[in-house]
Amino acid sequence: MNTVKLIIALLFSVLTFGQDVAKKEKWTLEDCIQYAKEKNITIQSAALDQNSAEVNYSQSKSSRWPNLTGSASQSLSNGNTIDPITSDYVAQQIHSTSLGLNTSVTLFQGNQVNNQIKQNKFQVDQNSMYVKEAENNVVLSIVEAYMQALYSNDGVTIALKNLESSQKQMEVAKARFEAGSVAKKDYTDAVSQVATNKYSLIAAQNTYDLQLLTLKQLLELEPEDAFEIETTVNNLVVNELPDKIEVYTNALAQMPEIQASKLGIAISEKDLDIAKGTFLPTLTLSGSLGSGYTSTQNLGFADQLDLNFNQRVGLSLSIPIFNRNQSKSQVQNAKISIEKSKIEYRTVQKELYKKIETAWQNAKASLEQTEQAIAAKEAAQESYTLAQKKYELNALSTSDLVVAQNTLTNAEQNYFQAKYLSILYTQLLQFYQSNEIKL
Repeated sequence: MNTVKLIIALLFSVLTFGQDVAKKEKWTLEDCIQYAKEKNITIQSAALDQNSAEVNYSQSKSSRWPNLTGSASQSLSNGNTIDPITSDYVAQQIHSTSLGLNTSVTLFQGNQVNNQIKQNKFQVDQNSMYVKEAENNVVLSIVEAYMQALYSNDGVTIALKNLESSQKQMEVAKARFEAGSVAKKDYTDAVSQVATNKYSLIAAQNTYDLQLLTLKQLLELEPEDAFEIETTVNNLVVNELPDKIEVYTNALAQMPEIQASKLGIAISEKDLDIAKGTFLPTLTLSGSLGSGYTSTQNLGFADQLDLNFNQRVGLSLSIPIFNRNQSKSQVQNAKISIEKSKIEYRTVQKELYKKIETAWQNAKASLEQTEQAIAAKEAAQESYTLAQKKYELNALSTSDLVVAQNTLTNAEQNYFQAKYLSILYTQLLQFYQSNEIKL
């Protein structure tokens, strides 16, 4: 009954979750980031690697414990042979049964077991950093795709506005042509511009749809799931950029790829300790319990098990003398791995600084470009407004009006591009300081 209730509860939660996804009208950037952290398969794959590392760590701790195996055998022998139970030499058919329990535990093995446990713990910690790194990479991909989608959405808005304006211009040009006040070329220019703007609108809408597809795939949404983003963006005005060295210093202390690389050095150092342990002796404690039955004795099965019951305890010491330089080679390779891990650590630091430097330079440039783009857009808007008035008075040709409209379109596109780039790169600088990304 409890199983049935559990299945029903699970089905209800799945259906409810599916309805929540379907009913969500607009996805904010925060919604996308939170959802992706739970559903993105790249993050899930990294989490499975961490689970595997935890299993290895748990198993290595168990290697300190004694093992225990049981054995049972039944045999039939004929002719001159040794009785497996009494060890007497006999010349007859023998039925025998052997039962036993065996155990052993390593008391000392050059401290290799302890070092292996410590190394596996480092690998658990490293994989947890890989999970955070995977989350960060997905977050950055979502932020970039979201910004591209916002930019593409504004491109659709611009294209739609241009189409509506050009359709009005075509109607005016048609009326003037029919009235004979303008040449046919002026009218055909207007018709051509409408077609061009329709083409631009289709292209802009397609670009926007492709960006939404990119976001849906990052979120692991199904193809049939409806998906729209929130296009309202807060005015994230940045008056002054943070010091890039300060950003880098904070990132060194917090970014998971730095911590994972640092743990890589510790893991390599444990490899060296394990390799050095192969030069040392191994001491093993073992023990066994056994008994058996043989047809050569005139006693019952239970009586023989009691009579033949035996116990054994032993210590075994293995001293390495020469193993064809295997231990020496392991030590040398471990030292090489340590140096490679240190180089990898420096490489990761350099890559992080390059990312921060690039983000800082791009943020600086895009903020300056935004200021210039605003001025250019305002000037182009004023010029286009004047051109429209002249066109209404039949003092400007359609082709000249199209030139003014294209100039305004380019200015608006440059503005939106600079705006979203400035938001993207300033938020990246916040991200590298472990601050929340938000719009």
